[in-house]
Amino acid sequence: MNAIEFPWLTAIILLPLVAALAIPLIPDKEGTTVRWYGLGVAFADFALMIYAFWYKYDFQSSTLQLVENYPWIPQLGLHWAVGVDGLSMPLLLLTGLINTLAIFAAWKVTTKPRLFYGLMLAMYSAQLGVFVAQDLLLFFLMWEIELVPVYLLISIWGGQNRRYAATKFILYTAAASIFILIAGFAMAFSGDTVTFDMATLGMKEYPKTLELLVYAGFLIAFGVKLPIFPLHTWLPDAHGEASAPSSMILAGVLLKMGGYALIRFNVEMLPNAHVTFAPVLAILGVVNIVYGACCAFAQTNLKRRLAYSSIAHMGFVLIGIASYTELGISGAVLQMVSHGLIAASLFFLSGVTYDRTHTLMMDKMGGIAKVMPKTFALFTIGSMASLALPGMSGFVGELMVFLGIATSDVYSSSFKVVVVLLSAVGVILTPIYLLSMLRQVFYGEQSEELHLDAVISDVKPREIFITACLLLPIIGIGFYPKLATQTYDVKAVELAAHVRQVLPVVAHQQPSSLYSRIFSAPTLANSQVESSINISE
Repeated sequence: MNAIEFPWLTAIILLPLVAALAIPLIPDKEGTTVRWYGLGVAFADFALMIYAFWYKYDFQSSTLQLVENYPWIPQLGLHWAVGVDGLSMPLLLLTGLINTLAIFAAWKVTTKPRLFYGLMLAMYSAQLGVFVAQDLLLFFLMWEIELVPVYLLISIWGGQNRRYAATKFILYTAAASIFILIAGFAMAFSGDTVTFDMATLGMKEYPKTLELLVYAGFLIAFGVKLPIFPLHTWLPDAHGEASAPSSMILAGVLLKMGGYALIRFNVEMLPNAHVTFAPVLAILGVVNIVYGACCAFAQTNLKRRLAYSSIAHMGFVLIGIASYTELGISGAVLQMVSHGLIAASLFFLSGVTYDRTHTLMMDKMGGIAKVMPKTFALFTIGSMASLALPGMSGFVGELMVFLGIATSDVYSSSFKVVVVLLSAVGVILTPIYLLSMLRQVFYGEQSEELHLDAVISDVKPREIFITACLLLPIIGIGFYPKLATQTYDVKAVELAAHVRQVLPVVAHQQPSSLYSRIFSAPTLANSQVESSINISE
């Protein structure tokens, strides 16, 4: 087999899974060998990913690349169909980086190390499969496989209430998966042909009511993972009890699976229904931003405050998806990449702090800056990125979303003003709760339970390296956004054009008063449709 025929994506997906299955065969009593083995496999897979995309991927093409399609279970119509484009490629790289660093962050895990690293590698494989699957059943299979390791990682290596948090996570996400299956089968069996190929499903013509119901089903399913209010309540509990490596992956990758799926399925495959639901997404995005920011104020648990911050930041992804502009969609993808890096760094540093203080309650951590100055400096940089300080990736992502929705010619001026102003409220609240968090944790009143006179070590070289690997791309993208945007710019342009081309037709079919108040397009659309009819006559 020559280099051109090499199944790059299959190798990238299966390498961590096959390696995980081999862990029980490794002779190791103390877990040291398994630890290095897991890190080596994760790094090798990430390096293979970089090599394949650097030499085999065309950044100027919006079509699927590195496509592989093999019959898997023909009786069920299941194909091993994978491919990558501008939407999935940057998220694949994000997945590789964060999973590799999360395994490195779990260096001190001594409880059942074989099981821990096996689950980490299996979860890594499933996440990669979600982003490259081009068969609906394969996508669903990878989506489900990823749930089991997360549940076990929380329930075994989590905090005091880990079983409650893990059970809540699996109940929410498993129940949401039912909507993926039902909506997927509705699409597959609609029309004269039965298929699970996602490209073919995207070209089908669906009855209006069916498309709206399918869109709503996917929105619920992916909204739980994103998460969207009010489907978010599992996230603070999961983050509050998960270990630092698990939280890095939860915030850095799992939430992005929801955003990716919304764009891939709801926007790209169901554009007619997206016209109806787009303002709903924008409104939900605003709710996420304001609600997440307000709830973050009320949290005294460090990781729960960061969890609600994640909910707020995901609201910008929803607004960008709803913007109908290439700038807004590009901003949504950049926000996912940026937040993945920022959240992973903050949750890792919260784990570093917990290892020293043995508490996550902020009122019991006061004054630790005097013994942990390096940790304070790194935490401050991560917080500045999260509050969208200029020069950080968070600023670029949020700015692109704001400009995308503000310059959209699809919505009415009043609707855009409300969305932008309310979103800006959330942006103002973010630095307040993040800076107050830094003040309370590092310079607040010292708790009597925390003995700073005892030996509390500052961040170690391994921990500095992990944090630096996350902060450097955050700063790099902040100063030169093209580092990230060039990987998906062409795809963002195609997506924006794809949803805009159906707008005149749908607007002409839905001249309701509510629709007309939200959108500025129906009048123009009607005139365009009427003129086209006159010309044809």
